[in-house]
Order: sequence, then structure tokens, then C-alpha cells
Amino acid sequence: QGQLAESGGDSVQAGESLTISCKSARYITTYNCLAWFRQAPGKEREGVASIRSLFRTTSYADSVKGRFTISLDLAKKTVDLQMSSLTPEDTAIYYCAAGQANSCDIERAYEYNDWGQGTQVTVSS
Repeated sequence: QGQLAESGGDSVQAGESLTISCKSARYITTYNCLAWFRQAPGKEREGVASIRSLFRTTSYADSVKGRFTISLDLAKKTVDLQMSSLTPEDTAIYYCAAGQANSCDIERAYEYNDWGQGTQVTVSS
């Protein structure tokens, strides 16, 4: 049984906002780092955003800076990704990931041990 479960994926219009959520079966602080990745049809998986559970420091892909915000809720054991000004290029399956690596680097997907099943986000023009 997976430790992470995403929810909130939807079909929206360009320019709209959407928040997707990842529920952890473990306490969030079990992990050093939590992140969101995405994979669009025919494209490689790419890192979107990451956050350190202890200091809440964040990192974003250039393509989403200023539009996406990653956050933690320790009590709810969730990691949210707030997305605004969505474009069709944001269409993808979004995956939640978590791991122990101190780097918390979204370029190093191999450092994340636990993955969710993904949630579909579709943005139409």
C-alpha cells in the first residue's frame, strides 16, 4: 500500500487556478523532503517544486516560479501545490514524492523513495 495519495486533479481553463493535495500515511517529518513532479504525454517526468519538512525551504522549476506554491500541513499530513495562471503547458499527471535526501533537489527524482499514483491536471485553452 502506498504511503502517498494525491487528490484534487481536474480539468480547468487557461488562466484559472487549482490546488492539488498529497496525503501522507506517515508523519510529514518522517521525510526530509517532499516534492511534486509531473509528466506530460510524450514528455519526460520533470520536477515542479520541493519543500523541506523541517525548515520549510522551497525550490521551484523555472517554468512554474511565481505561479505555483508548495506548502505543508503537518497536522493534516498533507503537501499541497497551489497552481495559478495555468496554461495548457501545465497539463500533466502530477505526482507527489517524498524522501530523506538533504539535497531536496527536484532534478534528482531518484532520491525520492515514496511516490503517489498521480492525479491528472488538464488545462484547456
